[in-house]
Amino acid sequence: MSDQRELQNGANDPTRRIAEAAASVAPRLIEIRRDLHAHPELAFEETRTAGIVAAELSRLGIPHRTGLGKTGVLGMIEGGRPGPTLAIRADMDALPIQEETGLPFASGVAGKMHACGHDIHTATLLGVAEVLKGLAPMLAGRVALVFQPAEEVLGGAAAMIADGAAEGIDLALGFHNMPEMPVGTTGYVRGACMAASDRFDLIIRGRSGHAAHPDHAVDPIVAASHFVTQVQTVVSREVRPLRPAVVTIGAFQAGTVHNIIPERVHLKGTVRTLDDETRDTAEAAIRRLVAGLETGMRVTCTLDYVRLVPALANADRVLDPMLAAVTAQLGTRPEEGDPTMGSEDFAEFAARAPAAHLRIGSGTLGRHDHLHNADCQPDEGSIAVGVQALSRAALELLA
Repeated sequence: MSDQRELQNGANDPTRRIAEAAASVAPRLIEIRRDLHAHPELAFEETRTAGIVAAELSRLGIPHRTGLGKTGVLGMIEGGRPGPTLAIRADMDALPIQEETGLPFASGVAGKMHACGHDIHTATLLGVAEVLKGLAPMLAGRVALVFQPAEEVLGGAAAMIADGAAEGIDLALGFHNMPEMPVGTTGYVRGACMAASDRFDLIIRGRSGHAAHPDHAVDPIVAASHFVTQVQTVVSREVRPLRPAVVTIGAFQAGTVHNIIPERVHLKGTVRTLDDETRDTAEAAIRRLVAGLETGMRVTCTLDYVRLVPALANADRVLDPMLAAVTAQLGTRPEEGDPTMGSEDFAEFAARAPAAHLRIGSGTLGRHDHLHNADCQPDEGSIAVGVQALSRAALELLA
């Protein structure tokens, strides 16, 4: 009878129950985060991380599968009544960066670092798992806990989905820590919040020769330089001005010495867009410019253009209940922000089920951190905030 009364009290005051549960698990989650931070693993190498996740889910009595998408883990919490299946996803991989934080739990692996806070994300979802396991009788449906590898290379979500991680998913929640937002705050974007990401490799072949006799050669460096300049007109002169787009050349590889015109140039670029029309326009324009380069500059081109992930779009039917739930739990409404041209392969889940992505402040007063930086230090207080926000969102979505 006391258990039933406690459940009723929790149902009447989920704010208190979730807040107390999050505070209770926070010290253990910080320990786990620091352990993960000291032992970073790159994309599709997250075997140790996955082992820790699986051990925690076993401790909580949560059934789970391992090895999805090579190193992913999928846990499942069954609610007390029938209903939809809600996926909550956290990424686990680190970056190839040499850490310079000086923290006592800094990376012990040379050239590898959790510089994007995926250690924070993994710990947060483990906390959500523990809280929701305790609230399971109140849930109408199931919660799929998706611990995903290889977000940084935009391949882990697709790999897990190929192994069945999205089967039966009706709704999805994603999240990311944001060092530019103070810890304790949250944020969101309505509609498209992160960009589609495409990449291209362009090989331009000319005819090598002595630099003193350029008329005897076909210079691929000059041709490549023309392309680098021309490709900027894709955004400035072909994309509609009110549609955001980015085209960036990230690598220009050619030649070996001062006085030889090389045989070839290798360009590497990325294209970021927020809608399908702009994405199609950019790709078509780049292909046309490459074809024109061959005609105008007497070179031969090989273009490898790959569409990686679509834009991440928040669905109102998930976003609005999530915002209401986070507001009720934390006492302040998430702040509406602008889209980013960065990309996130949670978009693969959002393309298969209505989804929402929550921004969780992880900034510390007096610091000006940014992600993918050797000195990145997200505030660990963001873990408990994320646990509360996501647990309450799941409770409301599966009411």
